[in-house]
Amino acid sequence: MNSRRPTFRPPKAPASFRQPAKVYWLRRAIVALIFATVVLFGYYAVTLGVALTNQSYGSSLTARAAEWGRSHGLSFIVNWAEAEAYRLNPPKVGGTPTKSQFGSGPTSVKLPASGHLPAPQDIKSPATHPLPGEGVWHVAGRETADGIPGVYEAFVRPDAVHTSYVVGVAWMDPTVLKAQLYSGSYIPGSGPFKYTAPISATASQSIVAAFNAGFRLQDSNGGYYTDGRMIRALRQGAASIVIYKDGRMSVGKWGRDFTMTNQVASVRQNLDLIVSGGKAAAGLTSQNSRKWGVTLGGTFNVWRSGLGVTKNGAIVYVGGPALSISDLANVLVRAGAVEGMQLDINTGWVQYSTYRGPLGTSINGGSGTSLLSGMESPSRYFTTWWNRDFFTMSLYPNEMKKTK
Repeated sequence: MNSRRPTFRPPKAPASFRQPAKVYWLRRAIVALIFATVVLFGYYAVTLGVALTNQSYGSSLTARAAEWGRSHGLSFIVNWAEAEAYRLNPPKVGGTPTKSQFGSGPTSVKLPASGHLPAPQDIKSPATHPLPGEGVWHVAGRETADGIPGVYEAFVRPDAVHTSYVVGVAWMDPTVLKAQLYSGSYIPGSGPFKYTAPISATASQSIVAAFNAGFRLQDSNGGYYTDGRMIRALRQGAASIVIYKDGRMSVGKWGRDFTMTNQVASVRQNLDLIVSGGKAAAGLTSQNSRKWGVTLGGTFNVWRSGLGVTKNGAIVYVGGPALSISDLANVLVRAGAVEGMQLDINTGWVQYSTYRGPLGTSINGGSGTSLLSGMESPSRYFTTWWNRDFFTMSLYPNEMKKTK
């Protein structure tokens, strides 16, 4: 017998039970956002971990973290943190350095009558009352086969306020020394390059000095040219270090003092000139990040370095602690610079070394001496991990053999 009872069908859910479509889209968006956040923080965690073990990012974990932050779009946080650290722990005011900080070694040598620039005049201290030995030049690094020094070093205090600190000054004779720009995979990037760390055994046979270059290109407000390639477009008016194919180096304003010719080997730009016409540039105390740098404004007394050229063509390097940008310009002028520029800043990046050893014999970083004891090791330029640009000064081939 067939049942006539109707087939049971569950009642349909009321229309109000289903959420509007926008609710489902919102849920999907939230899930996607959470996923993206996890991926982003995971990426940051991994890259930060790698950076903290990377020697080229700095000698301390703090320096490495700061460099990582600048490389990952967090410069504003790093700059704020550094400014706060400076505010809480500013450089000491007053005090007196020890006599040993003003250098050692011969202060004069018997020189041939020609084939070199005259030895530099002692530097008048920026401090009110100079101390014994302050500003006196000492011979440093390898000499030519005829005994002509290529480098002299002197030490002065940065100003009349921070008198317990000492900065180093190196004077280099371009008539016996040729310059070379070494480029790194990180700064400027876009390699490979003919000259890059480590310094080769062959190049080490004549090296006399090596020193740091400038800011990362994105912070330098300038360009970069080497190996016949424009790594970053050169800026008119920028402070520039120019090296010619014959090894000569000079410092000046691009477009005024230099233009591109087929004799230019390298150009390294960094901000604007801080010394021009033998005087400190106007406005150094203003917070102009385009001119004087976006990290730690020019009025902060921190580790800084700079490079200048004298009237007779000598190259002058200044580096050390407790320097404002005005102090840096002042020391460059006192050392005879008629044009000058800031290079890199902060402890890990300010480094100048001289090297000794028999001429024609390969050496390594162990044969180097830092300009100041607070600087990093002279060995960095001889390592495979050093990925920033730097300069070397080496004896010309004819200076490796005696002429008499």
